[in-house]
Amino acid sequence: MARKPELLATAASLEELRRLIDAGADAFIIGESRYGARLPGEFGLEQLEQAVGIARSSQRQVRIYAAVNNLMDNRTSDTLPGYLAQLAQIGVDAIVFGDPSVLIVAREAAPGVPLHWNAEMTSTSYAQAEYWGRRGASRIVLARELNMEQVIEVKGLTELEVQVQVHGMTNIYHSKRSLVDSYLGHLGGEREGVDSSLGKGMFLMEPERRDERYPIYQDDYGTYMMSSDDICMIENLHELMEADIDSLRIEGLMKSPEYNETIVRAYRAAIDAYAADPDGYRFNNEWLNAIRHVQDPERELSYGFFYKEQVY
Repeated sequence: MARKPELLATAASLEELRRLIDAGADAFIIGESRYGARLPGEFGLEQLEQAVGIARSSQRQVRIYAAVNNLMDNRTSDTLPGYLAQLAQIGVDAIVFGDPSVLIVAREAAPGVPLHWNAEMTSTSYAQAEYWGRRGASRIVLARELNMEQVIEVKGLTELEVQVQVHGMTNIYHSKRSLVDSYLGHLGGEREGVDSSLGKGMFLMEPERRDERYPIYQDDYGTYMMSSDDICMIENLHELMEADIDSLRIEGLMKSPEYNETIVRAYRAAIDAYAADPDGYRFNNEWLNAIRHVQDPERELSYGFFYKEQVY
């Protein structure tokens, strides 16, 4: 038997959260866009409390992590003490942060609540993990741009929990400006069929590679450009489990509940199969076939940066 890593998912609603718990998710990162970046759905404090209740009543020990990883401006920073105190009162299992101000406020407003450091592309080394670990973080969320060798090296050189993304789209650009609204205004108003808040109908394309479409969308706190493909590490999940990676994240942003349920079930099956018998583990093609069946044909499945040489 091998230790099972956490299977971490996102959810757009309480209904989807319940559905993904049944599919095998161990934990969720949810929140509201005022404090958290790139969330599939809005979970205010009332919904977060309900999510914690659902997690506590599940047959497994499901965990709820509150996303507080947005870029904080002065006005939002003023509300952090009260917000973090309420998260602690609700009973969230961790606070995910990138801005140091969140960590500083959490020491007084939410003492005892674990802190997961997620600074996106800047979390690239064990030295950074140790730096934030000495200041109270218990987990580092590694940059998506690290390759397998670098991921394994960080895990071997830090005592913090290590989290990596194993499936879904990734963010490649973020601005606090409302660029979609500005673009539509430049065109002379709203375009029929475009919902900028959900990213429907909005893509960026390069003249040299018109077959690749990069989804772009905005919420009340910024504009986001996403990758043209989806990471899919299910065939090589055993490498991350051999390295004892603590948390494997499935990014469900801009995906349907049906899609996310299929993905969670596939990764749940792969994790359980490897954990039950590491020496005798064999990859089951049915897991990948199930993913391909629901995958958008215009979005390729890739290994991301896991097997690329030049990163950082």
